[in-house]
Amino acid sequence: MARAEEYLSRQAEARGDAPAFSDSVGTNWTFKDFDKASDDIAATLKEAGVQPTDRVLLLSENCAAAVATIFGTWKAGAVIIPVNARQTEAEVKRILDHASPAAVFMTSQASPDALKHGQSMAPSEVSGAFGTMHLATPIASNPDADLDDVAVLLYTTGTTGDPKGVMLTHSNVRFGGMTSANLRGMNPGDVVYGVLPLTHVFGLCSVMTASVYIGAEVRLEARFSAEKLYNALTSGVNFLSAVPQMHALLMQYTKEQGLAQLNSETLRYVSSGAAPLDPAWKRKAEGFYGVAIQNGYGMTETTAGTSATTNPIGSSDVSVGPPLPGVEVRIDDTVEGGAAGMGEVLTRGPHIMKGYYKNPTETAKVLDAEGWLRTGDLGKLDEHGLLHILGRSKELIIHGGFNVYPPEVEAAINDHPQVIQSAVVGRTKNGDEEVLAFVQIAVGDSVDVEELRIFVKERLAGYKRPKQFIIATELPAAPTGKILKHKLVETFKDQLA
Repeated sequence: MARAEEYLSRQAEARGDAPAFSDSVGTNWTFKDFDKASDDIAATLKEAGVQPTDRVLLLSENCAAAVATIFGTWKAGAVIIPVNARQTEAEVKRILDHASPAAVFMTSQASPDALKHGQSMAPSEVSGAFGTMHLATPIASNPDADLDDVAVLLYTTGTTGDPKGVMLTHSNVRFGGMTSANLRGMNPGDVVYGVLPLTHVFGLCSVMTASVYIGAEVRLEARFSAEKLYNALTSGVNFLSAVPQMHALLMQYTKEQGLAQLNSETLRYVSSGAAPLDPAWKRKAEGFYGVAIQNGYGMTETTAGTSATTNPIGSSDVSVGPPLPGVEVRIDDTVEGGAAGMGEVLTRGPHIMKGYYKNPTETAKVLDAEGWLRTGDLGKLDEHGLLHILGRSKELIIHGGFNVYPPEVEAAINDHPQVIQSAVVGRTKNGDEEVLAFVQIAVGDSVDVEELRIFVKERLAGYKRPKQFIIATELPAAPTGKILKHKLVETFKDQLA
């Protein structure tokens, strides 16, 4: 079986002295340095008694030591579980209890929160070519043959009830990295900005693994900052993969500096994932960056990628592109009440997870015997074979008997010049669902609710218009910047009528 760490071995042999990873704590590694650091991780794990198919939990924020831990765990034959150190104690405990890791690494130099989580496990300081970290061995080695081909366990954000640890195989990770690099036209020596968390599939596969596969340099950033992103993009970065919230905050920061455009001499690829593109926003973003904005679609269970665009600048296409090479997509229109060509997105191919760890019941709900994964997203395929995502099936709002798709409402609100981003959810009231809009503006700005009502009235049919607008300078968000919609109503309950 081909393994994900082989991508590193190839680069260390062919381009050992080329830059590989740098981070905010001062690390600057060549591929040879990186290879040695991951070797030292593997040796440390073996010395601690970790065996193949054991689980190794990594509490971290983006840094070179985290990357070395991921690849070193693979070299030891174990399964990595990357967990963002900014999660709560309860969230981390839930993963620990379910996964039963034989070792827990904490990137204590880059993340004080990482060590804070591990204090109850009596960690010891360990050093090597990877730098200094803390390591705990909470339980004895307990290999699991069901994980023989698994590279990573990713616990999905915001899940409740039974834990959902997504099992991604070495083949999944290799496919995700190779496909991402090829799709973007990456070359050895390119410079990639790595602010998407390595603890999420987008950063892990589409940024880290893609860069190691092709031999690109990654500048890792532990936490998103619009100022740091601006400085990076104007000092040699070629590739930026981000979510819409990051783009919005960067454009707001640049505007505050009195600049209308980024003016980068090196940037040649920008992508925006996790949400459909609005045509007006796309034109605005392309004018800002000076390069085409590419869109894509994927989820943890599909190793980040299912489809993606490769459009020239100025293209009117706002789809999420055609399926990736080797990937199949079809639409189950029975889910949407038989609406022609519209329904739940199903996909299969080399990007599909093995299943949910120790959870065959949940696996069976989404993955059938023929390999088709039910994504839970609503979409359609147009006459050109391009996929359009309408939103999450669970987020679909049925107001007055009409279907309201939150991304469409959000796109209309986001057109307002003072709006950074918005999130739309439904709330059941009096036997119907109300449309609620949560709107983020910059600190110091003010937007009148009535002004927003008039603004969207010109853009949306009556049944799509929000019943209430809640305006704030900050919305609850995950480490990726993705808005946590399930927390909106609770966060702003005092402002809701």
